[in-house]
Amino acid sequence: MNKFMRMIVFFDLPVTTSKDRKAAAKFRDFLLKDGYHMMQFSVYTRVCNGTDAVEKHEARLNLNLPSRGSIRLLTITEKQFESMHILLGEKTFDDTGESVELLNIF
Repeated sequence: MNKFMRMIVFFDLPVTTSKDRKAAAKFRDFLLKDGYHMMQFSVYTRVCNGTDAVEKHEARLNLNLPSRGSIRLLTITEKQFESMHILLGEKTFDDTGESVELLNIF
């Protein structure tokens, strides 16, 4: 049985020139099309079913990196993600176990 994993992408991209802004928008568009959801500004998450899926999506991520900026990837288990404390703000649907349960249905 595969374990659900959560990929978390953190990024800080330059937006001082029109070329930089276009590259940043293209990267964000890629993340959304690849199934990531915005958790906070410049922090996107995606649920994967097992390490094979994580490896596949990490490879896709590497193929779509902009030429400048700082991008980091953290992969944790869904159980670890669920133990996150929200200090200010509210949980969204993507923060709940219900969003992962939908993956089991499909």
